[in-house]
Amino acid sequence: MGATVALAGCSSRKAASSATSASPEARPTTPDAAFARLMGGNKRWVSGDLQHPDRDPNRRQLVAQEQEPFGAILSCIDSRVPPELLFDTGLGDLYVMRTGGEAVDPVVTGSVEYGPMTSDTPLIVVLGHQRCGAVKAAYYSLRDGKPLSGNLQAIVKALQPAYKQAVREGGADPVETMARAQVRLTAADLRSNRDLAPLVRNGALAVVGAYYSLDTGKVEVLSGAPS
Repeated sequence: MGATVALAGCSSRKAASSATSASPEARPTTPDAAFARLMGGNKRWVSGDLQHPDRDPNRRQLVAQEQEPFGAILSCIDSRVPPELLFDTGLGDLYVMRTGGEAVDPVVTGSVEYGPMTSDTPLIVVLGHQRCGAVKAAYYSLRDGKPLSGNLQAIVKALQPAYKQAVREGGADPVETMARAQVRLTAADLRSNRDLAPLVRNGALAVVGAYYSLDTGKVEVLSGAPS
């Protein structure tokens, strides 16, 4: 009896999904498919040919009881870099974590882990961006030896490894170098994370480092793109 009820409930949810989903595409279940979906959305963002998927009352009703996002995005708090918009996604499509300069601590790392470890989310993207104010503030604080006030100094401390790498690399624009370094280092740390690394090794998860251009709207892949 219990099995019959469970199967009936599953069947009814599937019927509701078919009837109410605002998106014609099935949820991507592999890193390749999830990455292709995200980058396709960014291509539409760049061109202006937007679909605005999964953004209506039917979609809201569909995901009200449970969610299965196909991607997790760790990005900056910058108001010009909203992941749901620049990837042309909608309600229930992405887990999104936003911190200044993609600064990471155990709470943030746990939040990033949540999707792959509880919802089989197959893709994580660490998304830095052009002209990042948090990175700029941290760069000059570290260069000049002048701590920032309050808890802003915690961001500076978290970005110190990226600052050191930027100093080693040099370049015409050290702040941009540091912003890109922060993406690569954070993505590499997540890729080798004790709980995420096994998923990466068996092909169930990809951790991509990417960089967003404020000028063009385009997302550039820096590391980890699934092949």
